[in-house]
Amino acid sequence: MSTTLPPSLSDLRALVFDVFGTVVDWRGSLIEEGRALGRRLGVTLDWAQLADDWRAGYQPAMAEVRSGRRPWAHIDTLHREILDRLLAARGQHWPEHEVAAFNLAWHRLQPWPDSRAGLLRLKARWPVATLSNGNVSLLVDMARHAGLPWDAVFSAELFGHYKPDPETYLGAARLLGVQPQQLMLVAAHPSDLRGAAACGLRTAHVARPLEHGEGGWREPWTPGEFDVETDSFTALAHALGA
Repeated sequence: MSTTLPPSLSDLRALVFDVFGTVVDWRGSLIEEGRALGRRLGVTLDWAQLADDWRAGYQPAMAEVRSGRRPWAHIDTLHREILDRLLAARGQHWPEHEVAAFNLAWHRLQPWPDSRAGLLRLKARWPVATLSNGNVSLLVDMARHAGLPWDAVFSAELFGHYKPDPETYLGAARLLGVQPQQLMLVAAHPSDLRGAAACGLRTAHVARPLEHGEGGWREPWTPGEFDVETDSFTALAHALGA
């Protein structure tokens, strides 16, 4: 994919990254963990469907917090509530320690093949940090597990707001000591990028067509909508001259 660095990005000073689906393959990782657990417990489930349903509960759960209908709860808590409902609906009754361990599979997600190499190239020129709805402990565990070279870990938990609330994007700029227009959000999700752009951030769309599996759902976007549009972190590094 061919990309050109716009002159408007000459004052870029830092990059922040959405994580689930952008940096790591949540679906493939959860399916792999589920199959391993199934072999251990002698459980047969459609692990791909469980992963999809688990992820599908993510936005509605955050919406409950964002709307004020429930007090702040971080992603580990929301993930566990969703998982408990999904297992109950499937008539699954696992030992508590197995459910708790499987809930933490989100801490052990595997990166996309280009993620580490691209991040290292970008990190050589700019600070790179997460800007994720995942909680801090989740993001730290994931970074250590997957070898992700973050300079900082920014989480919605730090701001008490989930993306796309403006407090998340503007909070990251404030903590990095930069103006919003000097900060770029990198994400595979157009809605996240639109939230960042509305706050004055620069945007880079990195397509992840396999996030929801082969032929799975893809959030629509319009070519030319974002400052940079690529199909990998290494292509992004090349586009930004890193």
